[in-house]
Amino acid sequence: MFDVKYSKQSQKFLNKTDKILAKRLLQKIEILQEEPIIHDTKTVEGYKEKIYRVRVGNYRILYEVDYKNKLIGVVKIDKRPRVY
Repeated sequence: MFDVKYSKQSQKFLNKTDKILAKRLLQKIEILQEEPIIHDTKTVEGYKEKIYRVRVGNYRILYEVDYKNKLIGVVKIDKRPRVY
């Protein structure tokens, strides 16, 4: 099982958003803790590191995976047009 580390932006987004959406996002992150690359995961172009994205409705979770330390770093969470 992977640990999760949130960026300031992602923590702020989860705190400000409504509870139903936050619950859906956190459920998806829990799934990622078990298996960091799931069937709807895609890579994001334009970053130096390997960044992945996963959909939750109209929202995207951008994250990176550190297999050595068993850590998932949630980089950004936002609506689709603003996240990239």
